[in-house]
Amino acid sequence: MHTDLSRKFGIQYPIFGFTPSEHVAAAISRAGGLGVLGCVRFNNPAELDDVLTWMDENTDGKPYGVDIVMPAKVPTEGSAVDLDKLIPAEHRAFVERTLAELGVPPLDESAEHAAGVLGWLHSVARSHVDVALGHRPALIANALGSPPKDVIDLAHEKGVPVAALAGAVEHARRHVENGVDIVIAQGYEAGGHTGEVASMVLWPEIVNALGDSAAVLAAGGVGSGRQIAAALALGTSGVWMGSYWLTTSEYKLGAAAAGPSSVQRALLGASSSDTVRSRIYSGKPARLLKTKWTEAWSKPDAPSPLPMPLQNLLVSEAHQRIAAADDPEVVAMPVGQIVGRMNEIRPVAEIMAELVEGYEQAVDRLNAAR
Repeated sequence: MHTDLSRKFGIQYPIFGFTPSEHVAAAISRAGGLGVLGCVRFNNPAELDDVLTWMDENTDGKPYGVDIVMPAKVPTEGSAVDLDKLIPAEHRAFVERTLAELGVPPLDESAEHAAGVLGWLHSVARSHVDVALGHRPALIANALGSPPKDVIDLAHEKGVPVAALAGAVEHARRHVENGVDIVIAQGYEAGGHTGEVASMVLWPEIVNALGDSAAVLAAGGVGSGRQIAAALALGTSGVWMGSYWLTTSEYKLGAAAAGPSSVQRALLGASSSDTVRSRIYSGKPARLLKTKWTEAWSKPDAPSPLPMPLQNLLVSEAHQRIAAADDPEVVAMPVGQIVGRMNEIRPVAEIMAELVEGYEQAVDRLNAAR
């Protein structure tokens, strides 16, 4: 399983694995892919700096990347406190009422809790870039499309290629015009922020539209070697996988003292039909696991989600309370439709080996059909 892109990055397989967990990202890189650490959860640049230092020391010298959340145009923004004042009282009341109805208790006031996630703010995301470039990232990816031009230029000055997610051909063309090197063609099936076009249609559309101007990674609904073979057959240079790593044994975010976390328990029991695309997580359309929390927001008395970043600021404490409640029926988690294949907790290395084996079997079947 080799492509020009995997050779360019010096990785064994063209498998790019996005994850908010540094332990999972490092394991993906050690297993022959390229682990990409999601930075949005880091409010404090010093914390991200410490984590990337750990990545430098625990990837066996192999490459890794980082993923930021930054719009192409620099928005006018105040501090989190200023923005907090823009959240309507009716939205706050709805959140509190819903949490009470779902049996989610308040946070323990005797314990220290993190502030709401501020990585959705442009200024915080820019600090993520500055910190990352002080380490050795092989890639900077942006979940909201093209980063600002000066960020792309800064990365290129450091010799770091830039990737951007696209859910439509026009987005992909614009990314390349802005200087992006790799377009991540993310189909409708994907978890998190995603567009309206399904992967089987989107991937070749973007490949055809871009030609040789940029490499294309296939994202959305990838969780097996035969799906990787299909992606490469459609002309992409590799795959971008996110959801599939959430049920790895290395994923410890939100984990209880022993055993799977409430999020993992919810994922293990879900089918491919148990997701919903909604703006309730961040203010932009994102695919989430369908739970009592998402169902509450779809009821007639629910307010419309706020725009980014206000929606995330609104629900950030709710997400912390939900995580602390440890109830798999009330989790708030982005995940793709591939969740139906995520049926057990396994180490990253085992999953990578299975992906490679499945790819080889698929290629053999195709060769036999010639």
